[in-house]
Amino acid sequence: MKYSHKLSDAIHILAYLIIYKDGDLSSKAIAASIEANASVVRNLMSDLRKAGLINTQPGSATTTLNVMPNKISILSVYQAINMDHDLLHIDPKTNPQCIVGGNIQDTLNMYYADIEESAFQRMNEITLQDITDDILARQAIK
Repeated sequence: MKYSHKLSDAIHILAYLIIYKDGDLSSKAIAASIEANASVVRNLMSDLRKAGLINTQPGSATTTLNVMPNKISILSVYQAINMDHDLLHIDPKTNPQCIVGGNIQDTLNMYYADIEESAFQRMNEITLQDITDDILARQAIK
């Protein structure tokens, strides 16, 4: 099973822009931090720019936040990068002749929708400021 790291990488980019605001903000430098290809960074930055979260200058490593970090929620980042799948997944192929297999999908859909709604509410409460504050606090302890 393959998992998407888009949300984690997008948050990483935004935190990098704050913490290294006076440093090298090139997609190559950010990609080195994420340990990803620079094209991954550029694609995510494009999504973040289209959502109005950052400002970029083509051909220049002068990316800046367009919104204060305490106003950027994890949910807004999630929405910016077009995460077009559910948080939780249900096996679509179960035996309809079995009591469990014939009913598990509808049952889990109901519970998973409730869990996802709770997750989105919590994601809306956590800000980029919270993330960067925690990163800097952990670094100070090292």
